[in-house]
Amino acid sequence: MKYTMSLEKDINQTKFISDQQKAVINIIYTFNWIDLQLKKFFDRYDITRQQFNILRILRGAGEPLSTLQIRQRMLDKMSDTSRIVDRLVAKDLVKKCARPHDKRKVDVSIAVKGKKLLEKIDLLHSEIDEAVCNLTDADAQQLNLLLDKLRHSN
Repeated sequence: MKYTMSLEKDINQTKFISDQQKAVINIIYTFNWIDLQLKKFFDRYDITRQQFNILRILRGAGEPLSTLQIRQRMLDKMSDTSRIVDRLVAKDLVKKCARPHDKRKVDVSIAVKGKKLLEKIDLLHSEIDEAVCNLTDADAQQLNLLLDKLRHSN
């Protein structure tokens, strides 16, 4: 299958200073496109992409975590983790509990309702993958290598 669309056509820009500039703009544009696809998906479950990420982190940890530990594992490092956790608490998807040895610190754990929600979403994993259905396994592997290279270039 030949890919016929181009960034130039999508954003109505015909010239870039360099291939590196085009690559950066392409990454930003593609991130926003993928983010919109995920937003549409998660809207059905009344959660955000960041809330899903926190639920996934807590389920994977298997034990309560502090908001700092959650933040360190989050994909979106700019998120206000405490605020997002509070919204999940309000939806009964996670629980907060004061630490027995230090009442000023709080541990967060996934609630039964949160686990059940993730189980529903797990069954629809292929719908999330549809956002990148044009990529073959080899394409995805190459893209992962290039993105890793980009992030670790400094």
